[in-house]
Amino acid sequence: MIRKALIDDVAPIHALLKFYADKGELLARSLSNLYDHLRDFWVYEDEDTGIITGCAALAFCWEDIAEIRSVAVKQEYNGRGIGSALTERCIQEAFYFKLKTLFALTYRPEFFARFGFEITDKTNLPMVKIWAGCLDCVKFPDCDEIAMTKKL
Repeated sequence: MIRKALIDDVAPIHALLKFYADKGELLARSLSNLYDHLRDFWVYEDEDTGIITGCAALAFCWEDIAEIRSVAVKQEYNGRGIGSALTERCIQEAFYFKLKTLFALTYRPEFFARFGFEITDKTNLPMVKIWAGCLDCVKFPDCDEIAMTKKL
């Protein structure tokens, strides 16, 4: 079941993102950041166990552009379409808000390409994202994520 994240979901989201961050496959998010941006998040909750098995966020950057970020699925639930369902939900939400462009910074461009995202140069992304979000990143200025965009 996909639903908007609740306060009680912050700890499981944090643990999920930390797992992939520790492997170098995703950028970590602090607890403070997750509480600040909780409304951006969707979670996939296993209906039988109540366990949060995946998450994704749609973060607005400007009036017509948003980022899909923090797409993660518990390792033992990979291959079940959870990440795809969460990404689709973020795309639906972007349409609801009448956005014109989505972008992602990713280590898995093949995943986002399945949804119509195309690789682009990071300089094509909004400066508000690059200078606000990236300056706090542990990898700045040596970012190795791949920038992708999708026109809606």
